[in-house]
Amino acid sequence: MEKAESLLKDGKREEYRAEMDKVRNLNGEIEDLKSLIEEQDRKFMEKAIDPAEERDKAAERGNDLMKGREVTFSVQEVRKALFVPGAVEKSVTLATGTLAQPTGAGTNIRDPLGYGVGAIIDQVYVQDLTGMASFLEPYVISEFDASGAKVSTAAGTARTDSDDPTFGVAKISPYELTTTSYVDRNIARLTPANYYAKVFAMAMRAMRRDTVEMLFNGDGQGTPDMYGIKNAKNVAGSAIFASLNVEEVGPDLLTDLMFVYGGDEELGGNCRLYLNKKDLQALGKLRGTNEKRRLFDIVPDAGNPNTGIIREGGTIVPYSISSKLTALSASTPGSSDIQTMVYGDPMNYELGLFGDYTVRVDESVKAVERMLTILGDAMVGGNLIVDKGFVVATLPKTGGGG
Repeated sequence: MEKAESLLKDGKREEYRAEMDKVRNLNGEIEDLKSLIEEQDRKFMEKAIDPAEERDKAAERGNDLMKGREVTFSVQEVRKALFVPGAVEKSVTLATGTLAQPTGAGTNIRDPLGYGVGAIIDQVYVQDLTGMASFLEPYVISEFDASGAKVSTAAGTARTDSDDPTFGVAKISPYELTTTSYVDRNIARLTPANYYAKVFAMAMRAMRRDTVEMLFNGDGQGTPDMYGIKNAKNVAGSAIFASLNVEEVGPDLLTDLMFVYGGDEELGGNCRLYLNKKDLQALGKLRGTNEKRRLFDIVPDAGNPNTGIIREGGTIVPYSISSKLTALSASTPGSSDIQTMVYGDPMNYELGLFGDYTVRVDESVKAVERMLTILGDAMVGGNLIVDKGFVVATLPKTGGGG
């Protein structure tokens, strides 16, 4: 792709087209290989669980964890646990006074309210990139521009060349994600299999939580390895996301986001609004000037309180709440732009898993507090792979315009 772009800049159109033919042929081979891998993954994800095998594996891994050994989860296991909603049971700590006894203990350890994980992690495009140093995803920025002319006028004359398409390349590089969770050491009184189940659930939950933050904001480095929706760039350094300057949570906000997204021929069919809970509340409080009725009806999903729909007349916008996004309603203009809610198709973001997820239990870190520390290590990466695949609502800096 870089060679082709260089030829195009130099005006060598024939060489450029020849190079692009090579790229298309290579892309075809890559797509065939991806289809084969996806079919294998699909069969693994749909494979029926053998209860006896799962019990034996849980007991074996539970014993290893109790002895301080590392347990490694394959990429397929991680995908099945992380990206299939409901696959990981809810868990956390045995609170004081609710110690699970050897007999008569419940199988679930309930979470307190307010510790949910953003649904976006179940909605993005996930790939197994094990063994790769990085992964390049080419995408189209602009299509061919066809030209025409009247037959009698064009006869015997050189045809005007169509404008060539322009491409971008999104790079997905591995970033070392370390996860940490704490649990009451009294879970050691559970059987090895149940002990493993609790540690596994917490480790996966920690990975989900930390990954969600990076899906929106990136890894926090000045030059990111893992890009988030709000700072996604291609290898040329150009932003892959679109921006919409906003001033407040107002009546036209959703309409503006919907119409900024996409090209001139469509609206986003699979788009969702990701926003802070405070902004969802602010939308719900908006009322008309005459009848004083609510402008937006907010309908939470009964099966997943993190998601729902916003209804305005005949328009329905799915939403997901995330505390990792800045609330527009709680922000004031300052010396720099403030990125807030985002709107787009989650499948426009690719999350890559670059290897296994290793987990171990440490007794020394929180020994005084009588807590066990669950430590996890994984390699993940991500980037937007569709040009202007998300719109970021941005509060401009002071004097930055509207």
